[in-house]
Amino acid sequence: MENTSVENEEISLKELLQKVQKWYKFLLTKWKVIVLAGIIGGALGLTYSLMKKPTYTATLSFVLEDEKGGGGGLGSALGLASSLGLDLGGSGGNIFTGSNLTELFKSRRMVEQTLLNSVNYKGKNTSLAEMYMDINNMKKGWEKKPKLAKIIFHPEANRNSFTRVHDSIMGVLYNRLSKGGLTVGQRDKKIAIISIDMVSSDELFAKYFCEALASEVGKFYVETKSKKARLNMAILDRQVDSIRRELNGSITGVAVANDNTFNLNPAMNVRRTPSAKRQVDVQANTAILTELVKQSELAKVTLRKETPLIQVIDRPILPLPKEGFGKAKGILIGGFLAGFLAVLIIMIRRIINEIMQ
Repeated sequence: MENTSVENEEISLKELLQKVQKWYKFLLTKWKVIVLAGIIGGALGLTYSLMKKPTYTATLSFVLEDEKGGGGGLGSALGLASSLGLDLGGSGGNIFTGSNLTELFKSRRMVEQTLLNSVNYKGKNTSLAEMYMDINNMKKGWEKKPKLAKIIFHPEANRNSFTRVHDSIMGVLYNRLSKGGLTVGQRDKKIAIISIDMVSSDELFAKYFCEALASEVGKFYVETKSKKARLNMAILDRQVDSIRRELNGSITGVAVANDNTFNLNPAMNVRRTPSAKRQVDVQANTAILTELVKQSELAKVTLRKETPLIQVIDRPILPLPKEGFGKAKGILIGGFLAGFLAVLIIMIRRIINEIMQ
């Protein structure tokens, strides 16, 4: 039984080798077709490599420094201010940390605001949106469409004044950029350095967009984190100005009242009442102003503490890293794929013919 099994296996292997040899000889008879297919594929691969534009990658990395905690005397002063009913800011919260911050970079608001930044392109001042559309020939044929003929995205334009057509075009630009070239994230979860990568067929656009996006998000981040402290400081400044005006008026009122009571008969004390009232106002306003000035200075310290520092580590520097589809690569890949496809088609046709016969 064992000898029979070994013989069957030997026969199967022999048949397999015979079939391979048979197919090999058959394919050799079709070598002209296979070589011709390889040549055509190589030519197509070369054409593709010549037509495909190279891409450039702009990379910008930065780190956020956000001071936390009250700390010593400032914490005590903040506690005292809170007990007096004054809210001087405190922590701005952790809404922009980790994945939230990376999503902020890829949000439609930030990308669209970045596209409205002003750049110098072809010797004139224009927006990144206009530059992107010109690079990708998106305006080709627009002059024949009334709704699109006069569409222009001016630099630093007011986003709220855009029409429905403007919004639609902006949506297209956002989708193309967010899905086709913009990448934001941390290289390593253990490292707090965030990197922005922008891939584009135009070297200058990749650099400009990467830097403008970091600037826009940085401004929005700082304004949001320090908004509460800035509002409180503005309120205290207005209160200080108001009390100072009242104090100046009270001081002037005391002087006027004293002039009216100069050489007054001591028996007529009732005439001294306005002067006494003005002096009380001066003392009260002086005390209030002193406290408000203290709280105003404390609010300025809090604002500086609540304003995070965005430190850029690396900026995109020209020339940017270039990635293209080489000619040799195109010829080899095109030739191999075309030759393999030709062999596959020849084999399938032979199998079908054998089945039909």
